[in-house]
Amino acid sequence: MHLETAPSYGELLQKLGGDAAVRVLTAVGVSRDLDRYVHWDKLRHLEPPSGLNSEEWWFALTAARASEKRLLPLTDATGSPFTYGLPDLVLEHLHHIDQRCGGEVAMDEVVTSEQQAGQRFLVNSLMEEAIRSSQLEGATTSRRVAKEMLRSGREPKNRSERMIANNYRALQYMHEEMGDTLSPDSILELHRIVTDGTLDDPSAAGRLQRPDEDRVAVFDRDDGRPIHTPPPAEQLPERMDALCDFANEAENGDRFIHPVIRAILLHFWLAYDHPFEDGNGRTARILFFWMMRASGYWLAEYLPISRFIRAAPAQYARAFMETETDSGDTTYFLLNQLDVIEKAIADLHVYLQRKIAEIHDVEELLDVAEDLNGRQLSALTEAARHPGSIHTFGSHARSHRVTHETARSDLSALADRGLLLRRRRGRTYVFEAPPDLAGRLKESGQ
Repeated sequence: MHLETAPSYGELLQKLGGDAAVRVLTAVGVSRDLDRYVHWDKLRHLEPPSGLNSEEWWFALTAARASEKRLLPLTDATGSPFTYGLPDLVLEHLHHIDQRCGGEVAMDEVVTSEQQAGQRFLVNSLMEEAIRSSQLEGATTSRRVAKEMLRSGREPKNRSERMIANNYRALQYMHEEMGDTLSPDSILELHRIVTDGTLDDPSAAGRLQRPDEDRVAVFDRDDGRPIHTPPPAEQLPERMDALCDFANEAENGDRFIHPVIRAILLHFWLAYDHPFEDGNGRTARILFFWMMRASGYWLAEYLPISRFIRAAPAQYARAFMETETDSGDTTYFLLNQLDVIEKAIADLHVYLQRKIAEIHDVEELLDVAEDLNGRQLSALTEAARHPGSIHTFGSHARSHRVTHETARSDLSALADRGLLLRRRRGRTYVFEAPPDLAGRLKESGQ
């Protein structure tokens, strides 16, 4: 994928001359942006407004965009600053995310009704993100095998599994240990966890590239040509300090940058600097989650954004390239990631509504059950509300203050009817709900 670099405002002003520039800028409606924030590489193939050519149309759009741009402390290797804009499209996305990423009443039933349930849901979400983010970077392990590895705690068998296990541990580190202040040391530790045991040079885990090393670059997956050359290694320590300052000024800065924009720009910043031998994308995406969490967007921890990035990797790569080929305008990347976040939120809401409906179906069936005792009804209700929860003879006996034999009778009867799954773990049995509990209750006549 290669994009034609957008001509700058200054270049076009010089080319057009003063009289033509005034004529273009005063033409009615030509400076109004399209339904999408279109890059020059696409716009040059569209039909321009009457009386203008493509360059004149682009000049008018560029002038309108420039009036709304805000400077960032991020610069390219030559010192030119990156910028971002706040067109209506960005504001609309931010409004929707603010409305929906703080949680709703419906969330409480599945995610936050009990600490244990919420923790279980978070673990599943972290697993999903760890798998998809690693697959985006080349891991070939299937989702089913990867989840089995993470749930069982077994050692990874190959590099792909190691990438996923590392990413899961890194997400846990972000969630449990990084706190609300970002430092170069915490980023280096995050990278060390992400790349542990996966690099050709093991010493490269958890450190910046050095000036005496060949600098990494990003290459086109189709033809192998370089599409991004990051800043030289000599600049990396200073640039990482600046990245952390940018993250931490959310609390103490003199200017306001919307927290979601700041989180996305952290993602972009680290990916642009590409300070590590490998693992830059995975580390950058975890920094996005960290910033969202530190800013109070608790629902973001449950969003596997890499699943949606992986579904459209060319759009993800194009958003980076559009920024680089249009004078460092990160609005392209912001819009790409805002769209990804909205899709992830919508998908999560659909999932939660489905789980809530399943819970209600089970509870309605249990309300009319005639041949189950109260302890069994309680066990099935908990199983429906907390998929993956484990019951044992001992836990059931303690919960209901009955003998071990009574607990054995309760759970074994439910397993015999297929309403709980019975598995041996060491010397004892464990019982958990099947994923289709509502259907099994219907078939059993409840």
